[in-house]
Amino acid sequence: MKHKISPSTIARTAALALALTNQILSTTGHAVLPIESAQLEQLVSTGLTVAAALVSWWKNNSFTPEAIEADDYFYKLKSGQ
Repeated sequence: MKHKISPSTIARTAALALALTNQILSTTGHAVLPIESAQLEQLVSTGLTVAAALVSWWKNNSFTPEAIEADDYFYKLKSGQ
């Protein structure tokens, strides 16, 4: 059986990686967002990181073949198959 990571799992993980990278760059003084106000940039950056982290934490992100197989089994049980 071939196991495939879902596109939504990849998208959430990419969003989290982007947010964390942005947060690190912003914290080290490298302006990523072209905003004049440093405080506004910090607030936007922190908000982006918090949002991506919460979504990534809340959703089930299955990467291993065993986890993907367990998800398939769960969805089959849930749909009554």
